Amino acid sequence: MRKTVSVWIITLLAMGLLLRTSASAQSGAKNGEWRSYGADVGNTHYSPLDQINASNFNKLTVAWAFKTDNLGPRPEYQFEGTPLMANGVLYSTAGTRRAVIALDAATGELLWTHSEREAARGAAAPRQLSGRPGYRLLALDANTGVPIPAFGKNGVVDLKLDDDQEIDLINGEVGLHAAPAVAKDVVIVGAAHRSGGVPRGKKNVKGYVRGFDVKTGKRLWIFHTIPLPNEYGAETWENDSAAYTGNTGVWGQISVDEELETVYLPVELPTGDYYGGHRSGNGLFGESLVAVDLHTGQRKWHYQLVHHGIWDMDIPCAPILADITIDGRTVKAVAQPTKQAFLYVFDRVTGKPIWPIEERPVEQSTVPGEKTSSTQPFPTKPPAYDRQGSSINDLIDFTPELRAEALKLVSRYKMGPIFTPPVVSKFDGPLGTLAMAVNSGGTNWPGGSYDPETHILYVFSQSQMGSLGLVPGDPKVSGDFAWIQGSALTGARTGAGAGADAGADRAPATPVAENAGGGLTVQGLPLVKPPYGRISAISLDKGEILWQIAHGETPDNIRNHPALKGLNIPRTGRPGAIGTLVTKTLLIAGEPGVFTTPNGQRGAMLRAYDKATGKEVGAVYMPTQQSGTPMTYMVNGKQYIVIAIGGNGYTAELRAFKLPD
Repeated sequence: MRKTVSVWIITLLAMGLLLRTSASAQSGAKNGEWRSYGADVGNTHYSPLDQINASNFNKLTVAWAFKTDNLGPRPEYQFEGTPLMANGVLYSTAGTRRAVIALDAATGELLWTHSEREAARGAAAPRQLSGRPGYRLLALDANTGVPIPAFGKNGVVDLKLDDDQEIDLINGEVGLHAAPAVAKDVVIVGAAHRSGGVPRGKKNVKGYVRGFDVKTGKRLWIFHTIPLPNEYGAETWENDSAAYTGNTGVWGQISVDEELETVYLPVELPTGDYYGGHRSGNGLFGESLVAVDLHTGQRKWHYQLVHHGIWDMDIPCAPILADITIDGRTVKAVAQPTKQAFLYVFDRVTGKPIWPIEERPVEQSTVPGEKTSSTQPFPTKPPAYDRQGSSINDLIDFTPELRAEALKLVSRYKMGPIFTPPVVSKFDGPLGTLAMAVNSGGTNWPGGSYDPETHILYVFSQSQMGSLGLVPGDPKVSGDFAWIQGSALTGARTGAGAGADAGADRAPATPVAENAGGGLTVQGLPLVKPPYGRISAISLDKGEILWQIAHGETPDNIRNHPALKGLNIPRTGRPGAIGTLVTKTLLIAGEPGVFTTPNGQRGAMLRAYDKATGKEVGAVYMPTQQSGTPMTYMVNGKQYIVIAIGGNGYTAELRAFKLPD
């Protein structure tokens, strides 16, 4: 019988699952294993393994591949999982039913599987291809996949119950997108909803966060992300708006410092994403990083990154825990990547910013009924790691003719810096507010990675220009919601390109013409100049960007575009949502999207970079794009890199690479 780390597996998600374990919050994966979604509960995505390095990365071969086609009633194309590995067994969720699977980590052989048929409840869930659709917490035996009877009710806790609010058990609009966190026998569970860009109304389920006993499933605590009347922050909700407003969930990864016994919650904004006239006030704890006690859920500190958000910035990804060196002293820090391409860095004990964050005046909304905040927080260090807002300097400039067309197109829109508010969309202009680093811009759910030895944080981000234009809500559809994001040309409701939050769960914007990435185009080319996707290396000791590279091969439609014939265009990078893996010497990331390789194959590359310089040192072929963040482990003396891939007509797969025998 295989040795087991524990009889407990907690599973909820498409992003990965959690084994009950204990590890330092920010030390990376230990003993050649990978026991948490982000390598450790501090979400560093780091492993010190170095058998695979710059000298041999190009020699990697496929060790095994596991297709998920039969794990559900239809094939899966959106596989956002990161597996776990402990004691030679790889665990993951997979397939359109989000089955839990256990594989032999060396061969990929299926050891066991557990699937749930959630019927109408699963079909009505807001997160079909990410998370546990029916919003239930399961405990399974790690050796067999059989539910643990002593946990909850026959191995299951119904997360739509005991949530301090009434939730329809079938149609209640709440689910899960990311992995729960497990620390010191506490399971911390967040909440995810439908896109806030297409609200049914101003009322919605509230995204409270709860802690459960890992052995019994008993609820230990609840944190109200929208405060109750007598709780801290209630005064930031004016006109009793806290009573009916929903969302404000934690749909990104949660991080934990077990030594400090503190949980770090990245909270999204309230209902809805682009209009807040019905919820006047700054609205805590919307778009706030909140630190709570691991055992009680009591607030320790918080910092609101966006006041009264109307840009769908959320906080989409894991806070990264990092012990850094400031002025010669060690500081326990937490670094938060964001859609707005700011990296916010705090002392994780006190919540005090490591470098000043200034409240600066911003333009106010002119949308009827809207009342925006007069100021927004601006970090002074590090600088923004991708482009924000919109300006003429951001526009495509491959040729004078393309630039001229771009200028003509944007003349129908409003442009401005970050935090320029959406406008009422009109045929005679402006059609909307053009902006990057909102909704699907900057960094999305995969977040960043961190090297605890060098104190360097790595983060992928994308540059796409979207339009934020509001149209009156249709009472037949949106009920009491006054304004929704839409297109003045089509009158269509839209999620404004926020598809990266949950893949197929959200719809892209369609203001004029757009590419597959969701942005405005000129002759089918992106409105903005490249790079469209980049990786940044940021020193957390200095608050400085050390290097940036375009990540992702130039798309075929750009390389082969007739208007660009004869031009030498450097690698453009590609938009998308991808995560990175850091090892002893390498930074590893797959490409978002596919292209035609020199030998005529369609596919994508898994690339390795020297983590100190950003120089590419190797690449291996994959039949389609990266869809889940890569991880690595050692078994039988061999290092493996495993990555979830899928999309562009290729059904989902776990693919494992290793060096030749």
